[in-house]
Amino acid sequence: MLFETSWEVCNKIGGIYTVLSTKARELKKMLGDNLIFIGPDVWADNNPSPTFIEKKTLLKSAASKLSLPSNLSIRVGRWDIPGSPIVVLVKFQSLIGNLNEVYGQMWQEYGVDSLHAYGDYEESCAFAVASAIVIEKLTAHLRPTGHVVAHFDEWTTGMGLLYLKSHQPQIATIFTTHATSIGRSICGNGKPLYEYFEHYDGDQMARELNMESKHSLEKAAAKNADCFTTVSEVTARECTQLLGVTPQVVTPNGFEPDFLPAKRTYNIQRKSGRERILKIASYLTGNTYADDTFIIATSGRNEYRNKGLDLFIDSMVKLGESQPEDGRRMLALILVPAWVKEPAGELLMNLYHDGNDHPEIPYLTHRLNNEAYDSICCRLRELKQSNRGGKMDIIFVPCYLDGHDGIVNIAYYDLLPALDLTVFASYYEPWGYTPLESVAFGVPTITTDKAGFGQWVLSNFTNSLDQSGVFVLPRTDSNYLEDASKIASAAGAYMNASATVRTEARQAASATASKADWVFFIKDYEEAFDIAIKNSEKH
Repeated sequence: MLFETSWEVCNKIGGIYTVLSTKARELKKMLGDNLIFIGPDVWADNNPSPTFIEKKTLLKSAASKLSLPSNLSIRVGRWDIPGSPIVVLVKFQSLIGNLNEVYGQMWQEYGVDSLHAYGDYEESCAFAVASAIVIEKLTAHLRPTGHVVAHFDEWTTGMGLLYLKSHQPQIATIFTTHATSIGRSICGNGKPLYEYFEHYDGDQMARELNMESKHSLEKAAAKNADCFTTVSEVTARECTQLLGVTPQVVTPNGFEPDFLPAKRTYNIQRKSGRERILKIASYLTGNTYADDTFIIATSGRNEYRNKGLDLFIDSMVKLGESQPEDGRRMLALILVPAWVKEPAGELLMNLYHDGNDHPEIPYLTHRLNNEAYDSICCRLRELKQSNRGGKMDIIFVPCYLDGHDGIVNIAYYDLLPALDLTVFASYYEPWGYTPLESVAFGVPTITTDKAGFGQWVLSNFTNSLDQSGVFVLPRTDSNYLEDASKIASAAGAYMNASATVRTEARQAASATASKADWVFFIKDYEEAFDIAIKNSEKH
């Protein structure tokens, strides 16, 4: 029986949601209903989870029969994704503010320093410990005859692993870090990760960057798990250097082909998506866009430097300024969630009432609460004031594309077919789901060798938009301007290529993605399960 715990079970926040939701069907084939995902119950009657279907009688009616301490409660159902696995949502909030005894135990047994905690630490630990208690109680309630494995994702669930280790050591544990908290922090604070990589000490950097609690928890979980895994060789090296623990297994992230539309649907989505994008852009910028406008996009987590959003913007400026005056206009989209306040009023009026109001901010589809300080807004405002960009218009779409944002109103996966090219110029990217999703939808992509996906492409395919649908750039701490020029050059060459070449590139992208099917990658998880079970039997 496998329990897998993550903040992103039925709760889409970032890339881990894609990991879990796309691998579920292969795990379900292997384990049937002995696969149980555990996620946070952060929903309300007026804001239900869109992917959770409650089924109260599952797991021997555990929702009503399980005796849980500290006013914890659960809901049981199925996750509305391919495979429809069983899900347990945990109402953990009663533990927040009541963890001092657990913190003391974690310090005494594992050296976890919770004294310097702040931000989301307490909430994460409350969910993690509540999940461990639920796993403990469910195991006793269900009495499975085989091995029991508990898989915890990211530092946010690490305390659950340690709690289970102390209370139920016979349950095999797996800990997966999708990105080390200290590595992400080093990059996010503008420090050069790669030139000084071998000289960084994780504990020292945690003290310097006020990351002691998260780092010590992650390090303890990695050290004490029966099997420690990560998602790429890039991050495995990072774990060895910054956590002092080398993962036993690398588990690359795959993709589930059931998420892809049929060809007829794809063509409809491409046509309607392009029409919507170009309509929004014309109302927003006041420019006219031909049907064959070249549309480039980036997306993902809003980490300005780590995700290469700075490099994307500057490379798009270079591309725009490299085109002749009589050349066609191009459109670059930044599809990155930010602190949204509301849809831009003038744009809304233009779209739904065929108005001609000139938007106050001609590069922003939704108004933000922090426009004066948002890094993307600051850079786009600077470019606009200096009249930079040439034939390129850059538009910031700062909302989750769930199909109900008020402006685009198309879900992200349904919008992907409308794009001609994507760019993910990551400086720090443990795996890189966004470029994998792009090529899965037949959209060629430019990424970097600092992404695990980029390294996987370099190891298995020809590094070329034409031949694999992927162009992987080398990123260092000192080649920013060089990479901006390379991105602009590669994107420009692809834009100006013949229709035949671009069609072949889209086909090559799909072929590359087909090799990242979970069918090929699930074997690495099987290895992790075996290691965890063998090590747990030594206790």
